[in-house]
Amino acid sequence: MLARRRPFRLDAERIVLRLPMHSDFNAWTALRSESRAFLTPWEPVWSPDHLSRKSFTNRVYWAGRSCKAGTAFPLFLLRRDGVLLGAITLDNIRRGPAQSGTIGYWIGQAHARQGYMREAIGVLVHHAFTSLDLSRIEAACLPENAASRGVLERSGFKYEGVAQSYLQIDGRWRNHVLYANLRSDRRGKTEVR
Repeated sequence: MLARRRPFRLDAERIVLRLPMHSDFNAWTALRSESRAFLTPWEPVWSPDHLSRKSFTNRVYWAGRSCKAGTAFPLFLLRRDGVLLGAITLDNIRRGPAQSGTIGYWIGQAHARQGYMREAIGVLVHHAFTSLDLSRIEAACLPENAASRGVLERSGFKYEGVAQSYLQIDGRWRNHVLYANLRSDRRGKTEVR
């Protein structure tokens, strides 16, 4: 008999990170809708079907395939009582000499500035360094996004510079500030002789 794999999950003190499930649709749609004005200045323009069940279903399937393949970990951020708070994704995982990935995240307006995202970043970066064997985690945000910059800096990320016209945000190509967190035991070291 084949043992059934447990769904991917990371636990922290106050939160749980896990893959999205079809049953999350109503909570996700409500949180995104309620937080729309709060989120849209920092995100790409939402497609017309962004909040549709079909779009969400595609998101759930993509998350499962990406996690299984080890190419991305698109995770929902939930309080221990099951309340959906937001999401965080480790994506663009590059193997070989790079051993790196990129994180992106969002949190619902009602849950912002309560330390949840810092906790999520901490547990995901720890997983990336210890279980995935990555050496570098990158993040980018708009220069004026003081909250995002602050959470990255409090989470051990260091400012690295500016990327010109990095992403389309709120309908315009925007510069972003770049941050990175490096695995401390590999700084400047290599196994190549």
